[in-house]
Amino acid sequence: MKIFALIPLRGGSKSIPKKNIKQLAGKPMSAWVLEAAVASSLIESVYVSTDSVEVANVVDELCLGVHVVPRPEKYATDDASTESVMLHFMRNINFDALVTIQATSPLLKTEDLDKAITKFRADQLDALLSAVRTKRFFWNDDSTPINYDPSNRPRRQEFRGTLMENGAFYITRREILHRYQCRLGGKVGIYEMDESTAVEIDELEDWDRVERLLLMRQNK
Repeated sequence: MKIFALIPLRGGSKSIPKKNIKQLAGKPMSAWVLEAAVASSLIESVYVSTDSVEVANVVDELCLGVHVVPRPEKYATDDASTESVMLHFMRNINFDALVTIQATSPLLKTEDLDKAITKFRADQLDALLSAVRTKRFFWNDDSTPINYDPSNRPRRQEFRGTLMENGAFYITRREILHRYQCRLGGKVGIYEMDESTAVEIDELEDWDRVERLLLMRQNK
């Protein structure tokens, strides 16, 4: 199975200007996931899709052997979906399965990718998503519980909790992406990651929190 990784890196960002190439714990934010993907023995090639020459230059300067695919402007707007980027990539690059990685999850490790791909293959999945387990009690807007029975409230140590997408990465077979125009479809599996990876960098407060975690990891 030819497995490629795709990291979408748009040039624009409203909440944190140029966040994909902004320095985070000593390197461009996107470098963290690019290094994790390149180090995986199960990923054949790593690609970046970008609309920005500046982003492409930063990626090249990392000297990781990452391929850059120019992204048309219509797939780089605020309203453009990740699926549109994946489908554009599919039309230009041949692969059997695609690991789409979000740069906003720099706590991702190579071992997570390798374990997830191994599960994807072993379970003969069509798609897989990464998630973290949360032991919070959730409710609907109509005041009905989502994940527990209030009349039999479980103790935390006995509560399995709920799996929540952390947005770190998705694995999708080419035929699934083509058929459903979606990253998930067919037989879907879940790879559970450490709860610390629940945070995605969308705002400055997320940035500070993740940077602290990365610096702690480096100092271990």
